[in-house]
Amino acid sequence: MASDDIEQTAAALPGAFTVAVIMERTQSRTTWVDHHWEAVGVTAAIGTHATASGAQKIYDKSDVQRYLYPGYPLQLHIDECESYYHNLMSPQPRCFVVADMDEDGVPQPVLVSLSFDEAHAYLEGEDEVYSVNMPPEIYRWVEAFVLAHYLPTKREKRNLTDWKQGGDRGSPL
Repeated sequence: MASDDIEQTAAALPGAFTVAVIMERTQSRTTWVDHHWEAVGVTAAIGTHATASGAQKIYDKSDVQRYLYPGYPLQLHIDECESYYHNLMSPQPRCFVVADMDEDGVPQPVLVSLSFDEAHAYLEGEDEVYSVNMPPEIYRWVEAFVLAHYLPTKREKRNLTDWKQGGDRGSPL
């Protein structure tokens, strides 16, 4: 694909997406907690889901309930291109959902990111970070952005300095 085609494709894509997070609540198999929560999906929000607020129950069957948390902006930043590139090149590209635990132990999503580095930074804190499969429309968007703004560079090995060649600098003792 020519660079003009890449730039036209990138310009035609939206500047940001609004996504919704799907959280799943299941019965716990241990006696220490009642329920287990997990992010199971991210979807590009369409229509009323894009602007709605609060969790909406979308599935309820026996011991499994799923809730839709809409309205999370997803933006790409040029300084994160290398992280996006590595995410796209991984065997399974992921979206990272960052969540805070409320007083009842229920995770409340606060952010969705596509950057390994940003997710890792939150993981080092006290936030919960879930990784879910990247939807195809988000993948195409990120791929066009990375192609337009990033050129991977081959890492080169540093030349080591031979300190012995400079003569005896004296004993450290």
